[in-house]
Amino acid sequence: MSYVDEVLAQVKEKNANEAEFLQAVEEVLNSLRPVIDANEELYRREAVLERITEPDRMIMFRVPWVDDNGQVQVNRGYRVQFNNAIGPYKGGLRLHPSVNLGIIKFLGFEQIFKNSLTSLPIGGGKGGSDFDPKGKSDREIMAFCQSFMNELYKYIGADVDVPAGDIGTGAREIGYMFGQYKKIRGVFEGVLTGKGLTYGGSLARTQATGYGLLYFTREMLKSNNEDIAGKTVAVSGAGNVAIYAIEKAYQMGAKPVTCSDSTGWIYDPEGIDLELLKEIKEVKRARLTEYAAVRPSAEYHEGKGVWSVKCDVALPCATQNELHLEDAKMLVANGCMAVAEGANMPTTLEATKYLQEKGVLFAPGKAANAGGVATSALEMSQNSERLSWSFEEVDSKLEGIMINIFHNLDDAAKRYDKAGDYVVGANIAGFEKVVTAMMAQGVC
Repeated sequence: MSYVDEVLAQVKEKNANEAEFLQAVEEVLNSLRPVIDANEELYRREAVLERITEPDRMIMFRVPWVDDNGQVQVNRGYRVQFNNAIGPYKGGLRLHPSVNLGIIKFLGFEQIFKNSLTSLPIGGGKGGSDFDPKGKSDREIMAFCQSFMNELYKYIGADVDVPAGDIGTGAREIGYMFGQYKKIRGVFEGVLTGKGLTYGGSLARTQATGYGLLYFTREMLKSNNEDIAGKTVAVSGAGNVAIYAIEKAYQMGAKPVTCSDSTGWIYDPEGIDLELLKEIKEVKRARLTEYAAVRPSAEYHEGKGVWSVKCDVALPCATQNELHLEDAKMLVANGCMAVAEGANMPTTLEATKYLQEKGVLFAPGKAANAGGVATSALEMSQNSERLSWSFEEVDSKLEGIMINIFHNLDDAAKRYDKAGDYVVGANIAGFEKVVTAMMAQGVC
């Protein structure tokens, strides 16, 4: 049995009930076979794969808080610090009812390679809670965030672990958490990213993941003799990533025609009305039914189906495992030439394989959506220097990082005779930097 197969069997035995984590590990290790096989004796002796698939530590804790009716509620909090070989742990805090240890571990594991790809000195981690901010008052959210930080503060710091936002955790939640950390520790430091601009946040951070996704997609198309200008784009999601992917797509001359939320999706053949979408989602925090109600050209559909629309480029920007094999078949049948992941692992393994087999350009999330964490690392740099850079300066750095990510993974794929396989290229490029650092630091 090969080293990769041995470790996969061990991981499955140890983590049998963590489907998302197992999916992520299987995808990464299988794609690393060329580099592992070439160094099997060394990597086996140094237990490289066992070390990289086992988190440094997993922290799980109770989060009690009081709702507006005076009732005490209890949620579960998590922080998984996966690997800090190349820098402090870095990864978001997800607040969503679906959050469990397996999901946090999958996200933290992916974050190792995503952060490595940025070329910035940040390690991989992730955290969150099964708390649902939807329908909660500002006071309730503050109560939860303060209680959450009452435990989390023990394990984080500007040079230790720097959490950020994620699903359910925006500027409001980061602000409450930062305030509580500052009160407990008595220090003002860049311990969280995604902060408000008045207390250490970075310009362009809000736009970063969506913008970065388009910078990467444009470079991928360009390297395959295609131009994003004039392309029809299908986008899932209607949150931060989707909104700013749509905005940047328009700036590049493409036409985004879809978006979605947890209850349904919109098809607007005239192109998504960006300002209307922002008003509904960023200001009113309402459902997409309101979009269709005031936009005559739009069709609203309950449930799922965003990938049934004819498009040239598909950008899944909602959540994990949202694009299934049947969706991939519809995309191919409708002439889609490229899929770039704006969310974390939104495409199932079966769908990914099908798209690649059919010649669709496929960009994995750990590369294509790395713009968010890259700009978070730029926020850390600004905090360390006690400086604030202009929007244009941050955006320019982001664009350069995303272009470099594409070429680094493209080169890695070609070195192992896997030209055009950007999943393999991303995993190898991210892995090589981390494993070199791990081995240089000894067994620790």
